[in-house]
Amino acid sequence: MAFNYNGSPVSHSQPMAEINVIPLVDIMLVLLVVFIITAPLFHQAVSIDLPKVDSTRMDEEPKAIQIAIDAQGMLLVDGDSVELAELTARLAAAAESSQPAPELHLRADRATRYERVTEVMALAQQAGITRIAFVTDRRDTEETTRN
Repeated sequence: MAFNYNGSPVSHSQPMAEINVIPLVDIMLVLLVVFIITAPLFHQAVSIDLPKVDSTRMDEEPKAIQIAIDAQGMLLVDGDSVELAELTARLAAAAESSQPAPELHLRADRATRYERVTEVMALAQQAGITRIAFVTDRRDTEETTRN
């Protein structure tokens, strides 16, 4: 005869609907012990005496050239105002002097003509600079809620 918690026969009340989790906990503990014991066995390392050489680091950060274009189309390279001809020379010199090739971080005012931005990008490509990043400002939450 089955009993529930208050000691009355099952026929007079609802059956007990709880899961006995003790066997599940036992199984999980056994699996945990098995994985703890077998995990170090998965690491089968062969000891190799590697040769020692002097070499340059592979993960050198490329030099970043900062170019800003204001609303009137004026160019600023690393904070210095330059003309388009001087920009060509500076980009070519930077591409030749640094290894790996430098990156171009381009900041353009939102009122800048697209033609001016493409001119700068074309000059960078001609100089051998292929990595160009557009730098933007984060939109404020106030401005986002207004739009």
